[in-house]
Amino acid sequence: MINEQIRDKEVRLISENGEQLGIMSAREAMKLAVEAELDLVKIAPTAKPPVCKIIDYGKYRYELARKEKEAKKKQKVVEVKEVRLSPNIEGNDLNTKVNNARKFITKGNKVKVTLRFRGREMAHAQTSKHILDDFAKMLEDIAVVEKPAKMEGRSMSMVLTEKR
Repeated sequence: MINEQIRDKEVRLISENGEQLGIMSAREAMKLAVEAELDLVKIAPTAKPPVCKIIDYGKYRYELARKEKEAKKKQKVVEVKEVRLSPNIEGNDLNTKVNNARKFITKGNKVKVTLRFRGREMAHAQTSKHILDDFAKMLEDIAVVEKPAKMEGRSMSMVLTEKR
């Protein structure tokens, strides 16, 4: 709330240079703000009495937007990359997939390793679990299993994340 929108009887006032001017009526605070050719802005509406500050409202909004933008810039979005395997994968192919997963993990992404079963391969689903275990073992120096291997329909999957 700014200027005339402030309807409280008493407010705690802070001047433009940060010093406390004490508790006074909202009208007196408004007069001081007009004299300084600035705005009266309610900073802490839940406090007893509410805290108001004499500042340039446009500049205040700009500062808030800039801080918000900075905070957003520092956030990192973690993507989930998927590596698909088949039950009859050969050693060198598995190594290639492990190297791809290693790249994803070092960049800070999570890796979902999926073992897909087709046709009669479903009959040997539980005996193929060792492929996922070997995959996790090859990456145990940089990754940890977040979600252990679990059967979901015609595929078995697990999720690996970077070690903290």
